[in-house]
Amino acid sequence: MPDRLSALDASFLYLEDPMTPMHLGGVSIFRKPRGGFDYDRLLGLIEERLPLVPRYRQKVMQVPARLARPVWVDDPDFDLTYHVRRSALPKPGSEEQLNELVARLMSRQLDHTRPLWEAYLVEGLARGRVAVVTKTHNAMVDGIAAPDITQVILDVTATPRKTPEELWMPHPQPSGAQLVLEAVAEVVQRPGELLENVHAAALDAAATVRKVTDAVGGLASAVTTAARPAPSGPLNVRISTQRRYAVARTRLEEYRAVRRKHGGTVNDGVLTVISGALRNWLLSRGEAVTSSTTIRAMVPVSVLGTDTGNSVSSYLVDLPVGEPNPVVRLHHVSHAMRAHSESGQSVAAEALVRLSGFAPPTLHALGARAASSFSKRIFNLVVTNVPGPQVPLYAAGAKMMEMFPVVPLAMNQALSIGVTSYDGGVYFGLNADRDAMSDADVLAGMVEESLEELVGAVSV
Repeated sequence: MPDRLSALDASFLYLEDPMTPMHLGGVSIFRKPRGGFDYDRLLGLIEERLPLVPRYRQKVMQVPARLARPVWVDDPDFDLTYHVRRSALPKPGSEEQLNELVARLMSRQLDHTRPLWEAYLVEGLARGRVAVVTKTHNAMVDGIAAPDITQVILDVTATPRKTPEELWMPHPQPSGAQLVLEAVAEVVQRPGELLENVHAAALDAAATVRKVTDAVGGLASAVTTAARPAPSGPLNVRISTQRRYAVARTRLEEYRAVRRKHGGTVNDGVLTVISGALRNWLLSRGEAVTSSTTIRAMVPVSVLGTDTGNSVSSYLVDLPVGEPNPVVRLHHVSHAMRAHSESGQSVAAEALVRLSGFAPPTLHALGARAASSFSKRIFNLVVTNVPGPQVPLYAAGAKMMEMFPVVPLAMNQALSIGVTSYDGGVYFGLNADRDAMSDADVLAGMVEESLEELVGAVSV
């Protein structure tokens, strides 16, 4: 019997539209080894590692009349060269050119008639580097059955680990009649689902799922912060189909220095830096900023699970962008996050790194999934911060120099920020609406300036 999508996975498909494509992305920068790193090498590496992510050869198949949620089935026409593509930047191969390409790639929806992922080898970067850009639909990545492809192509040494060869033969695709019979059998066991599925078929799918996700989001009423609507502002507007992308680079040791002086966590420092950057960005736009101005962030945090291991929960944090003093901002953020950390459910950064070798892409996806379960009326943006290993990683002998996440936008939200720490660096990826945030690169620069301000204030 084919695997049926969970209600949450199905909601990502139903909620998706041209304005809010529901895929997560990643941008990995590699230095070419002496033996080179080209399209054929990347294609061969992914083909070898595909058995580790069987979902990447499967596509979504709808049940007739929507009597049940869709199922995952093997794609009998699976074509790896369709999913693994190549591109090249014109000279000089600048970061701005790469970011523009990433923005255009992330603006396009994935093809729902094929397995829901793509990977691009981007050549022509300055200083002899290449980039691998990945797109994976949120319906695919659940952290357990289906990690992200980036997670399995990386190795801890320049010599790739050996993966057992496996001859893949697709299972026969079920007929519509077979899917209906299986749906009826499930209804016999759970009769309440029939009415729900027929109702979903009769109504607009997005409206139906919105009702489900708002019900889940209603759980946030238990959080004191969620008792008030999120503040209004330039981050919450009607968004377009196109994106902008910008990045910022900082060093992990600077956050650790802040932590040694004032306590808290590295994540507190990251949120404080984002608060300072957002403050300066609002001021640069001429927005009114008072001492009480806040921007509410949905911050997914890994927690200790019970039956399925680690999972991700979401926490609402009012970022104190109205506070001019960076150290006071830090204390505000630390106080807001302390309640969660003291619950005993937080997973330490070291535990996350050990979770599955290199877990950031998967954990960013889980964070986006968790945030999507909440009503968008109660927060202004999503900030995912996932620690990665502090040792170099390699793909087919090419050393990964940097890794930037691309977190999808929610409806009427013009910005999402993903943060990944790796090998001594802390890398920010800002995914923004093209029309609402023409100055996304300005905000990225302010992230680096905000850290300098915080470190300077701590050193005094």
